[in-house]
Amino acid sequence: MADPASYRPATGTIPTGPGVYRFSDAEGRVIYVGKAVNLRQRLNSYFADPAGLHFRTQTMVRTAAKVEWTLVRNELESLQLEYTWIKQFEPRFNIKYRDDKSYPWVAVTWSEEFPRVFVGRGSKRKGNRYFGPYAQAWAIRDTIDSLLRVFPMRSCTSGVFSSAKASGRPCLMGYIGKCSAPCVGRIDEANHRDLVQDMCDFLAGRTGALVKRLEAEMRMASTNLEFERAAVIRDQLGALRQATERNAIVLGDGTDADVVALAEDPLEVAVQVFHVRDGRVRGERGWVAERSDDAGTGELLEQFLLQLYADADADAIPPQVLVPALPDSAEVLGQLFGELREGRVRLKVPQRGDKAALLQTAARNAADSLALHKVRRASDLSTRNRALEELQEALDLPQVPLRIECYDISHTMGTEVVASMVVFEDGLARKSEYRRFIIKTVEGSNDVAAMHEVITRRFHRLLEERRQEEADSASGPMLVDPTTGAPRKFAYAPSLVVVDGGAPQVAAAERAMAELGIVDVALCGLAKRLEEVWLPGEEYPLILPRTSEGLYLLQRVRDEAHRFAITHHRGRRSASMVESLLDEVPGLGDIRRKALITYFGSLRKLRAATVEQIAEVPGIGPRTAAAIKAAVAGQETPVSINVTTGEVIEE
Repeated sequence: MADPASYRPATGTIPTGPGVYRFSDAEGRVIYVGKAVNLRQRLNSYFADPAGLHFRTQTMVRTAAKVEWTLVRNELESLQLEYTWIKQFEPRFNIKYRDDKSYPWVAVTWSEEFPRVFVGRGSKRKGNRYFGPYAQAWAIRDTIDSLLRVFPMRSCTSGVFSSAKASGRPCLMGYIGKCSAPCVGRIDEANHRDLVQDMCDFLAGRTGALVKRLEAEMRMASTNLEFERAAVIRDQLGALRQATERNAIVLGDGTDADVVALAEDPLEVAVQVFHVRDGRVRGERGWVAERSDDAGTGELLEQFLLQLYADADADAIPPQVLVPALPDSAEVLGQLFGELREGRVRLKVPQRGDKAALLQTAARNAADSLALHKVRRASDLSTRNRALEELQEALDLPQVPLRIECYDISHTMGTEVVASMVVFEDGLARKSEYRRFIIKTVEGSNDVAAMHEVITRRFHRLLEERRQEEADSASGPMLVDPTTGAPRKFAYAPSLVVVDGGAPQVAAAERAMAELGIVDVALCGLAKRLEEVWLPGEEYPLILPRTSEGLYLLQRVRDEAHRFAITHHRGRRSASMVESLLDEVPGLGDIRRKALITYFGSLRKLRAATVEQIAEVPGIGPRTAAAIKAAVAGQETPVSINVTTGEVIEE
C-alpha cells in the first residue's frame, strides 16, 4: 500500500471553495468520490493522524496513489457531479445500497403501438413506464387482474399478440372481457392508449378523477336508459374500489410522499422506503449496505436519496420525502429533485400525527430487515467457521474459540447496577446458557469495579463446580448434577471471554481471573466507538478489518450482551418503582408487595389493572386493592374506587 504522504498535495495548492474530489489507485482506477463545501479542509482531514480515521477510510487513503478535484460553483453542482462520477466510475469505497430482496414492479410498454401491462422483476428498459415496487407479487397480480375488468388493455406477450393478429381470433382474455382485443381491430390505437393512460393514472395513485368520471358516465347511461352499459360501468366501479381497498389508507389527507427510515449499526445500515400515493402505501422497498465510514444519519440519507432519485422518472419523485433527520444539504437536495420532478420537493421530519407514526413503522421494518440480514449471514455454516478461524488467528489463540462468553454492565446513574453474561457456541447464541447478575459490592457508576465483581463471581462458580464434579464422580468430571440430571450452570469453561469496553474493563477482568488462578481462558474487550479490540497488557488496540467476519461475530456477541443487560436492568428498575410507590400503602408488607410484583411483573401492567384484578392477587383484599390503585395512579391520598370497574371516583 502507498504512503499517503507520498501523494499528499501541498495545503496551499488546494482551493477553499466547493468541489468534488476523487481518489485513484496506482493503476488509475477511481476508488472513492466525495464532495465538500471546503475542499482544503476536507482533503486535509484524510491526511491527518491515521489512528483517528475510520478503518475503511484508512484503507482507502493507503490504497490510493493520487487525489484530484474539480471546483464547482455551488453545492447543487457538487451533488450532481458527485453522483455522476459515482455512477461512471463505481468506486469500491463508496457506499452501495443493494436491495435486500427482489421486489416486483408493474411495467407498461408505453413506446409500443399497443402498450401492454405486466408484472416483472429485475432491470428496467427504456420506453416503459414502471410502478412500484410492491411487497408481494401475488397481490399486485391479483390487483392487475381486477383492473383489467375496468381498463381492458393488452396484457399478452408479443408472440401471443402476433399469433392472434395472424389468425384473426383474439385470445382468451379477449373473450372474457379482460382485453379490448386490439389484435383483431376491436379497438383502434387512440382509444386503446386512452385505456392505457387510465391504467397508468390508477397505478400512479390518481384514482379520484377516474372514479368521478365513471360515476358520471354511469349516471348518463342510466338517464339515457342504457341500463346494460350502466351495469357494466357499475361493475367496473366495483372492481376499481376493490383494487383500491387492497391498500389501507395511512394518510387521511391523501398525501403523496415517500417515507424513508434507517436502521444503523457500526458495520451496516438498512433502509426501508414506503411509497405513499393518495394516502395509501402503493409500494415498499428495502436496502442493506455496508457502512463505508462513520458518517451520521444525515450523510447516509443524502447518499441514499441521491441513488434513489437521481435517475428516477419525474412521476416517481413525490412532492414530500419524510425522513428521520434532515441532511445538511436538505434544501439543495429538494432543489435538485424539484428540477427532476418539475415541481416542488420538500424533505421533512414529521414530529407527530399519522406521518410520524408511519415513519416509526418504516423504522421498525428497517430494523427487522437488518436483523434478518444478520441472521441469514450468521446462519451460514461456512461464514461462521471463517469467523471463528479469523478470531483464532487475530487473537493468537491455541484453538478455535468454540464457546464465547460476553459480559456487559448496565445501570442508570449508578442505580440498579446489573450485569449480563451471554454465550455463543459454534458462532450461534446459546440462550439457555445466558446468566444475569445483580452487582452487590459496587455503588455508583463504576463499570470497571462492576466488571471485576462479575468476572470474579462467574469464575469462582466455575471453580466450585469443578470441585463438586470431582467429589461427585470418582471416574472424572461430570457436567450434569447427579441428583437432578440438569446441566451445571457454570461447569463449562469458555474458550474466549469478551467484555464490553476498552482497556480499563479488560484490565479489571484480567485481574479478577488472575486472582482466581484462571490462566487457560483467553480474554479481549470490544470498544463501541471504533470497534477496537483490546487485549490484556497491550498499549494499543487491535484493529480488525471492517469486512472481517471475526469482527462481525464479536459485534453480535457484544450487542446481544448489551441487549440482555438492558432488559434485566429495565425489569429491576420497574420493580423498584413499584416498590417505592407501594411503600406508603397501609397494611401492605414485604410478602404481599413481592406477590404483587411477581403477579404483574411491571409498573405499566399494575397501573393498567382494575381494582378487581388487583384483588385477585393472593392476600390482597378489595380495600387494600383500592389503596394500591390509588397509589399507582398517582393519588396522594386514598380515594373512593369502584371495585367493579376499577375507576377512581373523585370526591
